[in-house]
Parts: sequence; C-alpha cells; structure tokens
Amino acid sequence: MPEGTAPAAERADSAVPATAVVAPPGAPEPAGAPGGSAAPGPSATRSEVAFHGERSGRAPLTWGQRAIWHAIRRTAPNDHYFNIGRALPLADRGRPATVPEALSALARLMERHESLRTRLLLSPQDGEPAQILTDAGTLSVTITRAAGLPEAAAGAEALLGRLSATRFDYPAEWPVRVALVTVGDRVTHVVLVLCHLAADGHAAEILVRDLRLLVRRGSAGRPPATTPLDLARDQHAAAGRRRGAAALAHWEAGYRAAPPTMFPDLRAEPRSPRFWTGRLVSPALARAVGAVAAAHRVSGSTVLLTASAALVAAGEGHRTAAVMPIVGNRATGALRDLVSTLSQDGLFVLDLADAAAPTEPSGLGDAVDSTGTAGFPEPSGLAEPSGLPEAAGLAEPSGRAEAAGGPGPVTGGPEPTFTDLLPAAYRAALRAYRAAVYDPVEWDALGERLSAEYGTDVHPYCCFNDMRLVERVLPAGPPATPQELAEARRRTVFGFPATQDRVACRYCLHVTEEGDALAVSLTADTAYLPPEAIRAHLYALEELVVASAAGAPPPLSGLRTLLETAGGDRP
Repeated sequence: MPEGTAPAAERADSAVPATAVVAPPGAPEPAGAPGGSAAPGPSATRSEVAFHGERSGRAPLTWGQRAIWHAIRRTAPNDHYFNIGRALPLADRGRPATVPEALSALARLMERHESLRTRLLLSPQDGEPAQILTDAGTLSVTITRAAGLPEAAAGAEALLGRLSATRFDYPAEWPVRVALVTVGDRVTHVVLVLCHLAADGHAAEILVRDLRLLVRRGSAGRPPATTPLDLARDQHAAAGRRRGAAALAHWEAGYRAAPPTMFPDLRAEPRSPRFWTGRLVSPALARAVGAVAAAHRVSGSTVLLTASAALVAAGEGHRTAAVMPIVGNRATGALRDLVSTLSQDGLFVLDLADAAAPTEPSGLGDAVDSTGTAGFPEPSGLAEPSGLPEAAGLAEPSGRAEAAGGPGPVTGGPEPTFTDLLPAAYRAALRAYRAAVYDPVEWDALGERLSAEYGTDVHPYCCFNDMRLVERVLPAGPPATPQELAEARRRTVFGFPATQDRVACRYCLHVTEEGDALAVSLTADTAYLPPEAIRAHLYALEELVVASAAGAPPPLSGLRTLLETAGGDRP
C-alpha cells in the first residue's frame, strides 16, 4: 500500500495503512528491544521463544514492500504510525490456554509465516533495500498479569498502544512484537503489533486466525501457497515487469484524463497540528449503502468510493474525479493466505459527465467488483492484469480532460443524479483494481515525468480505504423505508478524534464497521479542507447515500450546495 495515511510531506501520496493503530496523545514511548517488544513494566516478565523455520534466503523487496518502504522513509521518524496492531482475546470461548501453550503457538506461527522471520537489508553501496529471511532465532514475548478479566482487557488495550507507539528497527528487529496478558494460570489476550513491511491489514487477520487455531487446535492447516521471497522474484522477472508496465499505462491514461490534483488551492491557514481527522458513525449509512448497492448491482465499497469522488470533484469544481483506493491485490488463490504487504494504490478516474447516459452494469458480480477475493473485501481487485484493454479507452493521452466548474445539467433529458454514476463507476473501479500491481520506483518516475511535462505536481492527493474485511449481507425483507432511515440518522455521531503533524495526503477517507453502523473517518490537510469542511464532507456523504436509498438521489448539479448545507446544526 504505497504512501499510506502517514506518508510524508514531500509527496503527500496516498492513504492510511489498512489497520494502523495510533497511540493516544501523551502515551509513553517504550524503549525498543531487539526481540520485538517494549521493556516490561513492573508486573511483567519476558520469555524468549525459539523458532526453527525451513529455509533462509534473500530477495529484492516485493512491490508492496517497496511501496510501504517509500512511505516509511518519507514519514520517519513518525513512521510508527504504520504499525498494525491486533489484540486476540482467548478467554471468550474454548479451553483456557496456558502460557506454555501460547508460547508454543507463537513459535509455530513464526515458523509458518516467513514474513515474520524477514528483516530489511540495506545496501551500504546504493541504499537499495532487500529482504533477508532467517531460518531460526528467538522472539522476545512480554507477559503481564491482571487481577481479572476486565483488568486484562484494559491491560491488553494499553499494551497495544505501548507496543505500537515506537517505530520498528527494520534491519535489526523481528517485524512482530508480542505480549501475553494472563489471569491466574491462563492467557486471556495475545497482543500483536506488526511492522507494515511484513503485513497489511488482510495479513494481520490471517495471523490472528492462524494463531487462534494454533492455540486451540495445535494446527492451522496447510501453509500458504507462496512466500514473500517467491513473490518478489516473480515480480522482478520479465513477466512481472510486463504486468507492471501494463498497469502503469492505466495510470498514465488516468493522470492525463484527470486534473493534476484534486485539491489545487489553499483554503485556509493550516491548523496546528496541521492534519485533522473527522469521524462519523452512522447506522443509517450502513443500511443505506447496502440498499443502494443491491439496487444497482454493485458493491457497497463502490457506492462509497463513488460518493466520495463525486463530492470531492463537485466541491473543488472539477468535472473529473481522481481517487486512489487502497487495493488488497489478493485475487489469485496463491496470494489469499500470504502474510505480506500486498496492498498498493489504485487509480479510480470518473468523469461526472458519464452519468448523462446511464447504462446497466456488466453483471460481473460484487465479489469481483469490491474485492476480487471471496470474503476479504479490502477492495483487492484483480491482481494479475494482462494487458489492461480497458485502460486504452479511459482517456485520450494527448492532453487533460479537465473542466472547471463541475458538472451541469444535461440538455435534452432528465438531470443526472448520483446513482446514474454507478454503472460507469463500477467499470472504473474494476480498471483501478486491475492496475494496482506495479513497481513503485517506476510509478514515482511516471509522476515525476508528467509533473515536469505539465509544469505542476501531478498527483490526486485523494485516497479511499475500505478497511472492512467483509461487507454485511442485507437482512431479508424489504429495504428500510425513508422514515426508518431518518430515524436511524438521529443516532449518527460525529467528532474529531485525532490530529497529526504529518500526513502525505490532503484527503484520506477510511471506512470501518462499528456494531450496526458504518464508521467513516476523513483525515485531511486543514490548509485545503479546514475542520468545518471535513465535517461537511462526512455529513454530505451520509446524506447523499441515505437520500439515494430513500429513492431521492440528489442531482449532480446540487452536490456543491449539499456540501454547503449538509449537517446543518447537527452535532
């Protein structure tokens, strides 16, 4: 996943890492330890776990690893933001696990997944990094005691924050930090913090699943079909480079079809800290997204991606929207269970004029549309592009198709509405997913070449990350009525939960679930989107989708007005 939500200042590149854990303001910063853990507190001990894998080796970084390494370098020394954290409860069901059983399961987890035994190798000559796999070693595990289950749960959350709060020592430290929380003689929680070079959000879920199985059953089944080293060698071979070149052809066509950037003009004096995160939690949006997706035979992820793209374009006066969705790249069976970082940015380009002549979607089905994987929608798309014929028609490469002023009503027919965009957005999303596997070094070179050609920075600085692993199936029965949706909207909650000094994007939208609600977070540069604009974008997204589900999709010509009025005096 290149340029995640913390990639740094010089090229505010794309989106937030798929499951980053941010330590709360003022959280203590533990001392890093080579074994992969913070220094234990007064009630904690440390245990060394020996592991013995089957092989060692060396290879270049995969394209996903190279992408996140670029983001890490641009964000340092604040790159701890890319750490991925998980707390696995073990007291909820099944036979209680003892400390020796949990430690044994961790050893087998290290042996099963080569990425956990892989560290960064920096060349003293040219600085070009590689990855080096070690066959055996020891992992340091912190063990803390709690008086009871409530204290154990709180302790696990505190450990998650502590272990996430410092950057990894990439060449020296194992890319996983582990802590156990115990009550009496049983383990209640395992805390994992992962280096993003070793895992993305999907991979973190695989590790949690496998660790639970190893603790409960002693086995996690067949090992993954491939490894990071094998993937790296494939990508850097001739066939892999041809696939990457085809993907970058899509990027060049998309860049030429879209504005140089979606946020060209400073709007306000930046706040301090400069980047603010607004968060809207909406049960109504969850129901509405599913209803609109079902009615138009696309995924909920496509509905949200289209809504955010249309609002950004309208708010900035563009006819064409360019958004970078985070793409999981796990469509092929060999990659579904691979623990590595495969996510990269895609390029979704949508001309709002495409709503003038709405057509039915091609009917390929939501499994391909939103994820390309059965059951893990981090939209992963199609990981094996083969020529990308769709990209040829995406844009005329001879110049920019930028129009000032945004979409207007179409003469001679009904005024297009938001839902009229969905068929074209469906096809554009598929193109984006197919073209999200490429060499980040060559991607950087493409951006630099086009920026020099146009005399301005060419980059959307606008990203979208659907972090849900599955989309919920709508309950049986009729869809929610407008009255039910209106009632659900009364439960919407909004706030500004976080600020940061450095984020390499001007607009980063993230989607997660919270109970029966969708949680949509927007991290933005307050020089381009001040806090009141962040709030307006989130409330406008909710209103746009809810109104569409209620049978009254807003006209595209009214989206800018919607941004000015959405939310009203709501909290």
